[in-house]
Amino acid sequence: MTDIEKTAEPADTPPAGPEAIKAIPVRHYGRYVTAVIAIAILVAIIYAFGQGKINWHAVPDYFFDDRILTGVYKTLLLTVLSMLIGILGGIGLAVMRLSKNPVTSSIAWFYIWFFRGTPVLVQLFLWFNLGLVFEYINLGPIYKNYWSDFMTPLLTALLGLGLNEAAYMAEICRAGLLAVDEGQTEAAHALGMSHSKTLRRIVIPQAMRVIVPPTGNEVINMLKTTSLVAAVQYPELFRYAQDIGQNSGAPVEMYFLAAAWYLIMTSILSVGQYYIERYYARGSSRSLPPTPWQKVRAHLTTFSSRKVTA
Repeated sequence: MTDIEKTAEPADTPPAGPEAIKAIPVRHYGRYVTAVIAIAILVAIIYAFGQGKINWHAVPDYFFDDRILTGVYKTLLLTVLSMLIGILGGIGLAVMRLSKNPVTSSIAWFYIWFFRGTPVLVQLFLWFNLGLVFEYINLGPIYKNYWSDFMTPLLTALLGLGLNEAAYMAEICRAGLLAVDEGQTEAAHALGMSHSKTLRRIVIPQAMRVIVPPTGNEVINMLKTTSLVAAVQYPELFRYAQDIGQNSGAPVEMYFLAAAWYLIMTSILSVGQYYIERYYARGSSRSLPPTPWQKVRAHLTTFSSRKVTA
């Protein structure tokens, strides 16, 4: 018998899978066009200011001048005091607006209506020129003096800015309190909490998430609005920069200097606002968004890991 050679059957080979999809990124031509246009406009602005008769050396020469630093300090002081008046007054007005008493609610409504409806500069001039109407301020045995001596530029600035800010803060606080569900208050009262304790422990912490962002914006806006008090003879950053510009013959350069200081202060306040908002957002989201520094560290870590792998 002849041996029949059996041919070995080929091993089972896995079926060929689908080809890998080659993803082609979408080209955003509009981004390139807008980037080119933005760069062209920026170059044109820099060229225009480069050709102008501007003494740029005057800006660093006076940047840390004693008068400018004094103006920065007074600007910050005026911002803090005005916001303190505005926040305290706004809280009181918000409570009055939410009151079931029609008298207090109407008074708060009229106050908000008046101060929100008139410009800040007009209010400053009204306070500053009331001495033309009242010669004395007479509070009986407590205080009596000439109105011109009583209504100093600082007091004028505080009244004009602080009372106007109270009207806006009242609406911000009222919106924050109304944003908290009424069931929270009812549940707290069912547990035996008093009204003040419910407001302090339950309502206000939840309302802060709504109140903080617009309040931060109001602080930054107040910092810039303080420049208006130069019209009522209060010396702050803008007034000092204006005086130095007139005496040195470089008024435009001093305006650039004041703008640079305002940008520095508002940038610092913006960073503080970001972290305060992040703090009060802890109860509203499961994971907080990364901070700018955390984003930078993540990018650096990713870059270093890719470099080691390569």
